[in-house]
Amino acid sequence: MERDTEVLEIVVDPARPTGRTLLADGVEQSYVDVTDARHLHFEYVRRIAAVIDVAAPPGRPLTALHLGGGALTLPRWLAATRPGSAQRVVERDPGVVELVRRWLPPVPPEVAIAIGDARDAVTEAAAGTYDVVVGDVFRAARMPAHVAAVEFAAQVARVLRPDGVYLVNLTDLPPLAHTRAQVATLRAVFADVCLVTDRRMLRARRYGNVVLAGALRPGRLPMRRLAARAAADPVPGIVLHGATLDGFAADACPVTDADLA
Repeated sequence: MERDTEVLEIVVDPARPTGRTLLADGVEQSYVDVTDARHLHFEYVRRIAAVIDVAAPPGRPLTALHLGGGALTLPRWLAATRPGSAQRVVERDPGVVELVRRWLPPVPPEVAIAIGDARDAVTEAAAGTYDVVVGDVFRAARMPAHVAAVEFAAQVARVLRPDGVYLVNLTDLPPLAHTRAQVATLRAVFADVCLVTDRRMLRARRYGNVVLAGALRPGRLPMRRLAARAAADPVPGIVLHGATLDGFAADACPVTDADLA
């Protein structure tokens, strides 16, 4: 993840000796199993991985841009499940990069890590470069305004290949106004959009994570397989798409840079 923070540490998971948790000001941010990169501890990470799994043939290398790095959980997982995947990670906090390099296993050489701003990285990238862009960008537990607008989503769409997929991790709380606005924002740019989350989030019962996926081509997202994967997760999830997503985001408006100025 990309974020501002003061105190960073990596601690051992007492329930899993090979597990390591990256904490920022005492709050869990990333989790890595130092002996098994395929192990995904946090549910939202598993939901992102599920979209990638069902959207591309098994084992096929992908080109990926990760906006926000944290402990590099997803880049490690992608390298393990799709060897040879060319990946670029952009993390704004050099303290995170240094801590992870010092205390966690190195990533494969196909994973390049840069310190910088997420929007700048997307704006500077060449068109049609990536199969997958993952946005996991936070400051003070919120998605920064400059990566929440239609203009940013349009830049992400520009750097994706025709069958590419944009994945965004959000945090929200009832009544999920931020999530609804982000659904409208992605729908203003992408032809196919879905939402994946814990059912309890939609019942307005908890604060938590929501994953959005956007694709340029209509019908690109394999909804039946994704719904099955979400339902089979240790924390069962639900997928909204089409009419159900229409109902969820009714009356929500896309966010623009002008709105955030």
